[in-house]
Parts: sequence; structure tokens; C-alpha cells
Amino acid sequence: MTTRSTTLRKGALVAGTAGAIMAGLSAAGSVGAATYFARRVVTPDPRRPDDTEILAVAVDRVTLGLTAETGVRGRYGLWLDGGRGHARVGEVLDVDDERARVTRRVEGVDSGLLTVGFARWNQYYYAGSPQDAFGLPTQDVRVRSELGDVPAWLVPPDPSAAAGDRWAILVHGRGARREECLRAVPVMHELGFTTLIPMYRNDIGAPPSPDGRYNLGLSEWRDVEAAMLHAVEAGAREIVLAGWSMGGAIVLQTLDRSWLSARVSRVVLDAPVIDWSDVLRHHAAANRVPAPVGTMSRALMGRRSARRLVGVHEPIDVARTDWVRRCSELTHPMLLIHSEDDEFVPVGPSAALAAERPDLVTYEPWQHARHTKECNVDSRRWDAAVRAFLAPPA
Repeated sequence: MTTRSTTLRKGALVAGTAGAIMAGLSAAGSVGAATYFARRVVTPDPRRPDDTEILAVAVDRVTLGLTAETGVRGRYGLWLDGGRGHARVGEVLDVDDERARVTRRVEGVDSGLLTVGFARWNQYYYAGSPQDAFGLPTQDVRVRSELGDVPAWLVPPDPSAAAGDRWAILVHGRGARREECLRAVPVMHELGFTTLIPMYRNDIGAPPSPDGRYNLGLSEWRDVEAAMLHAVEAGAREIVLAGWSMGGAIVLQTLDRSWLSARVSRVVLDAPVIDWSDVLRHHAAANRVPAPVGTMSRALMGRRSARRLVGVHEPIDVARTDWVRRCSELTHPMLLIHSEDDEFVPVGPSAALAAERPDLVTYEPWQHARHTKECNVDSRRWDAAVRAFLAPPA
């Protein structure tokens, strides 16, 4: 089997960092290495290389190269032909460890041609708009933000809903697409919510920030606030915020800093970044970045004097993202879903926050799911947890 499917890793936060860091240490010292690490964290990467090898295709099944992603139970998506096509795969039918291949059920080809070659694995499962995925009427709207108009999908509530003044705003994660939020649309629609799924700054198709860099939620929250204002002006009396991965960090900053936070009744967080320092330490260790270099990189990100060095318009005060330390400041009830097997955003801070604030946090720990893939592993359980948390009192 070619090594391509095993060497390319979807969503790597600092892919290739280890070798570059060691070179940086020898050539320019610790400051240069720390700067490189910091820039990798905050720089969007529009490139999405194929990471999955398609070895054989039959009528109702596909054989893939076996990786840490493709062998996990559940249902997932495959971007085909550079993202122009999409297929959905389901249960694992066979695993051949000796030849490093796995056969899965094909549940549908949404567009393009499923054929031998390379594809890109995704956790979205669904593709396109809510209209494409579920047949739900969907409006393409523009949300006015401080940077310009931000595209968003708007799904009106089920016509049988008692009122249309309950809105859900869904926020995807770092480097992800709006499709990441599609899994929540059916249950939100069932519960009578108007659902708004906006892009935010630096997404492909959205206005860029002044520096073109991620701010780890510390500026992106203003785009969510703009989406909330859009909802309020359209008649929303109650807003639910939901966020995946960095989308969770954005939601938490919105609750803390937006003048509209009182409109939020409840919060759903899936594999959220509760503490960016913890995530950055995890990725530094995973990429064999020396601990002092990782510490220095976080310090550089927060220094106003180092903005040009890191390439950011605003300093990134990572301490402001530590919601375990700041847990006493939280006031909104939240459902927190997080897998104990999350390889990308460690579960520790989520578990710690749930332990510190059992009065606010309904904690749903998962097993076997990789990052933001809890719904992929058990969609019925995911829907039931969200439904029970958000359903209005009888």
C-alpha cells in the first residue's frame, strides 16, 4: 500500500512542526522556533490534501487504506475529486490488518464519482446545504459584521412549531466548513428552532480579518455576535448557541463578551476547546516540540510587542480562554459532549469544567470517538442528549 494515506493527516494543527522546530533551534534559536510554532497555530490553511486511499469499489461497499480514522466505527464522509464530489460511508464490514485495509458500507454518493484513487475523509457525513442534505427549505442570507457581510444558511422552523422566536446559531471549528454543523439541524428543526449557520472571519468565502489569522475565538466571537443580532432583529427572543472544537471556544468568548449574551438560554458544546493552553501543550508534545519552546510560543502570542513577529493584529491572551480557571464566571446552562478518545482536543479540561460546575454543566462523556466525531459513532445518542437538554418544559 502506498504510504500516502498513512502519512497525510487531516486537520493537523502543526503538521511537520517537529522537523522545522529542530531546524529552527539550530539556525535561529528558541525565539525563531517559538515564532514558527505560534504562526502555525494562528495561520489558516486553505489546502486540504487527500488523506484516504480508495483501493476498491463495489456496488454497496468500498475498500480503503486502513488508518486511525478509516477503521473507527460510525458513519463518515469522503470528499472526492478535490472536494467537488462527496460520498457517505457507514458500518465497517471487514478489517484486514495484515494488508492495512478496511471495507465499509457505502450509504450514498451525493455527487461525483466514487472510484479507485485518493479522497479526503471528513466527519461531516452530510454535504452541501441543509436543503441538499435533508430537503429542508434553506435560505442563503448575509449577516452584517464589522468586517463585511458574512454568508449564512438559515433554516426556518418546522411549520408545526408553536412559535418562531427560538433560534439556534451553530458555530463550526477551526479549519472546518459549515457542513460540520449539519448534524444538529434535524433535531433543532424538530424542536422548533430557526437555525442559523454562519461562516466567520477567514473562512473561505467570508471576509478576512485584518491580519488573516485565527484569533482562537478572541475576535471571531464578534461574528457570532453579529449572527445573534441578525436573529434578534428577525424576532428571536431566545437563542441557543452550539459550537464544535474551536467553535466552542468562540461560543464561550461570545457568552463572556457580547452585550447580547443575556438572550442566550442554553449552550451545546461538542469537543470544545475549554483551555487553549492545554491544547497547545498537547500538540507541542505530539510534535516533539521542546516544552520551553511551546511555552515561549504561547507567551509571544500574547505580547503586543510581538504582534509583527507572530503576524497577528491583536495579541492572543491564551489565559482568557481557560474556562476551568474562569469557571466561576460562567452563568449559562450547557451540554458538554466530549470523547475520552479525542486525539486532537484532549478531554481533560472538559471533564474538569464539568466537575467544577455541575450546577451548570450536563456532561456527556463519549468513548471510541475521535475529535468531534461523537455523533458519527452514535447519532441516536447524540440526538437524544441534545433533544433532552433543549426540549422546552412540558
